[in-house]
Amino acid sequence: MKAVIAPDKFKGSLSAQAVAKSIEAGLKKAVPRIETVIAPMADGGEGTIDALLAALGGTRHKVVVTGPLGESLKAEFAILPGGTAVIEMAQASGLSLVSASERDPTITTTYGTGELIEAALDTGCKRFIIGIGGSATVDAGVGLAQALGAKILQGDGSEVGFGGGELVKIEKIDASTIDPRVKGARFLVASDVENPLYGPRGAAHVFAPQKGASKDQVILLDQGLINFAKVARRDLGIDVSELPGGGAAGGLGAGLVAFLGATIKSGAELIIQETGLKNKLKEADIVITGEGQLDYQSAYGKVPVKVSQAAKEFSKTVVAIVGRFGEGYEDALKAGIDKAFSLEEVAGSFDEALKNPTPYIEKAAAQVTAEFLHSSN
Repeated sequence: MKAVIAPDKFKGSLSAQAVAKSIEAGLKKAVPRIETVIAPMADGGEGTIDALLAALGGTRHKVVVTGPLGESLKAEFAILPGGTAVIEMAQASGLSLVSASERDPTITTTYGTGELIEAALDTGCKRFIIGIGGSATVDAGVGLAQALGAKILQGDGSEVGFGGGELVKIEKIDASTIDPRVKGARFLVASDVENPLYGPRGAAHVFAPQKGASKDQVILLDQGLINFAKVARRDLGIDVSELPGGGAAGGLGAGLVAFLGATIKSGAELIIQETGLKNKLKEADIVITGEGQLDYQSAYGKVPVKVSQAAKEFSKTVVAIVGRFGEGYEDALKAGIDKAFSLEEVAGSFDEALKNPTPYIEKAAAQVTAEFLHSSN
C-alpha cells in the first residue's frame, strides 16, 4: 500500500511539512509497512518556499528589507536548483508581521517585497515564483514598484508615500526607471483568489477589513485602486481593472502584472506543477491532503481541492484531514474529496485540536488507513 501525503499548512498551528509528518506517523502506526511519499503543498501563502524546497531542493537567502510599516526586518527568499527564485510577499509585507493594534492598510507597504525581488535579481535569477498570500497591504504593488525604481508621482511631481491611502494621489506613473533586469525576467504569481482589483468583490471591500481598515478607509482604498487602474491604463498601456486575481494581496496581483508583466496563476496548481506532484499521484493507492479549515472557499482553488482534482485524473481515492469544517465545506467535498476527517471532531473540541494537533492528526490518519483497508477488502 502506497500513500501520497500532500497537505497544506494548518495556519497558526503547524507547517505543511509538520502536518505531513504527523499523517505519516499515524499511517505507520496503523500499517508499519505502508510506503509513504511526503509532498507538502502551498497555495502562494506562507509555506510556499518550504514546499518547493522540500520537493526540489535549493538554497535559502536572508536579506534585510523594509517591513510593512517601514521598519527594517530580515526576510528570506529561495533559489531552486534550476535558478528560479521563490519569494513569499508575506516574508516582507505580511499581516503576521504587524500587531493587531497597528494594522492599517492605508499606510502598510509592499516596498520590502520589491527589495526581495531586487536581491534575487542580484543573484542572477531570471525566473520568479512570487507567492502573494497573507498580505498586510492594499497598495496595488506601488511600494514594490518604487523599490524596483519606478516613479509613482503626485501632482507636484513628488513621489507618493507608503500605503494604500496614497493611491488616490497618483497622477503619473513612470516605469522607465524600473531596474532594466526586470525586462529579461519572467514572473509567475501564485495566488489563491480570483477577486478583481476594485469594486464590491475587490481588494478593499473584501480583504481590507481583516487588515485593519475601517469602513471609511475601505472607501478611500477602493477609490485609490480605481485611480491606480486609471493611471496605469494611461501611462503603462495595460488595463488591470477587471483582471481575475488583480485584487489578490491588496491589489499586488494587478501591480505585478502592470509593472513586471507577470502572469497570475492558481497558487496550488502552480505548486503542484512545479513539484511534479502528478507523477507521484500516479503510483499512489490513496492520497491524503488537508488544511486548517475546509469551507466554501476551499472549492475555489485551495490545496485540498486542487490536490484531489489532480488525483482524480488517475482515479485515486482522496482523503482530507482538516482542523475543522467551516461554512459550506460540502462544496469542497463535491469537488473530489472522497472522505474528510475533522480534528475538531476527533479531539472533541477545536480548542483542544488547535492546542495540540499532532496526536489528533495521527489518530485521524490511523482511522483513514483502517477505513481504506476495510473498503478495499
